[in-house]
Amino acid sequence: MQLGRWVKSGRIYQLRRGLYALAPPYKKKQPHPFLVANRLQRCPYVSLQPALAFYGMIPEIVNITVSITTGRPERLTTPLGIYELWHVKTALLFGYKMISLGGQSALIATPEKALLDLIYFQPDSASTLFLQSLRLQNLNRFAPILLKKQAERFASPKMFWAVEVFCSITPKRRPSLSGFMKDYLASADS
Repeated sequence: MQLGRWVKSGRIYQLRRGLYALAPPYKKKQPHPFLVANRLQRCPYVSLQPALAFYGMIPEIVNITVSITTGRPERLTTPLGIYELWHVKTALLFGYKMISLGGQSALIATPEKALLDLIYFQPDSASTLFLQSLRLQNLNRFAPILLKKQAERFASPKMFWAVEVFCSITPKRRPSLSGFMKDYLASADS
């Protein structure tokens, strides 16, 4: 097959079965890693540390692009980068938007959803110590009310506690959360 010969000759890269990218010098523009991540499986969006770094909310440089998907989890090492796909149930596939990336565009989690996804996947992440270890910056980009509403969709005490902790370490923008956990626990009992 022609594609197989082009891959062997280095004209194109095979990113996965049925997905190819032009190799230098044939490509006119390098595809953004988030664009590639969106094409690796159906319905993925970039989240966790890569999304937080994209928004300038953590100081670290992230070399692995992590996507959230309803497909099977996997790690792919390609000539265009390293990609991880993490599985969530369909009910948790929300909180992302199409973002322009200089002539390209990709689905990226909102800052609030990226933080919630990180808390969801990390053990012991609802603690003050974990949230402080993230060294979050540019906190004005978080919408506390949206963070609360999105946390409610997880229907998990861990997520509610994490929002409470997050709001306690960011007192300037603390939303009115009095009784937030009490209301959740009362609804869980009924």
